[in-house]
Amino acid sequence: MSVQVARAPSPQPQILLRETIGSIAVLTLNRPAARNSLSEAMIAGLHAELNEIGNDKAIRGVVIAANGPAFSAGHDMKELTAHRADPDRGRAFFAEMMNACSAMMQAIVYLPKPVVAAVQGIATAAGCQLVASCDLAIASDAATFATPGVDIGLFCSTPMVALSRNVPRKQAMEMLLTGEPIPAARAREIGLINRIVDVGSERDAAIALAQKVALKSAYTIKLGKEAFYRQAEMSLADAYRYAAEVMTENMMARDAEEGIGAFIEKRTPTWRDE
Repeated sequence: MSVQVARAPSPQPQILLRETIGSIAVLTLNRPAARNSLSEAMIAGLHAELNEIGNDKAIRGVVIAANGPAFSAGHDMKELTAHRADPDRGRAFFAEMMNACSAMMQAIVYLPKPVVAAVQGIATAAGCQLVASCDLAIASDAATFATPGVDIGLFCSTPMVALSRNVPRKQAMEMLLTGEPIPAARAREIGLINRIVDVGSERDAAIALAQKVALKSAYTIKLGKEAFYRQAEMSLADAYRYAAEVMTENMMARDAEEGIGAFIEKRTPTWRDE
């Protein structure tokens, strides 16, 4: 008589991986079979990690990377479509998801540390938005970028916010209106990414770039990053007024005093991050 032994269900792989390399946190999207689409759980996971990193003084920079051939294909359309069966045809869930995704993207901008995207493949719709939301971006020469919502009757309105703040209006509108993908070379040309590297080296290149910034004063980087995004939304006169206030505040910082002194004395500064 044979006895059937029930097998425990195999554990589901983590959809978001975190690794610490020196002072850099590497967050890796890990839904390769779903082209790393930004599901409700993925968005929540990214937001939670960013909040935790923001309070961790040992972490001085972040890299957002992805496993598999795609960086991210945007929102999880199967997850969204499943809620068409809701009594309100999904309206409440759609609003919740769009607001959650927008809040996560803003968390990248508001994080007081540099965030670098490492793009190895396609970055479309909200995936393109994720790249545009990062402070810096490294892409392999096989990467492509698109906001193809118009092809399925869904204008990429939330990706538009980040895209239009990264590239000139005519180029942003062309991507949004046609939905056509652009190669890495064109993405660099219009300012969506910083550098192009060989396939397979984008992650290491992004970490190296983050480490370069991590050598600076954390206080100065925090102050400067916040000021960069705030002044960009101001009029010219208001931006200069605000920037003068920031520069004055910065001059009073211990690290500015140390850095200027080190420059005059021709030595390496010792940062106190204050």
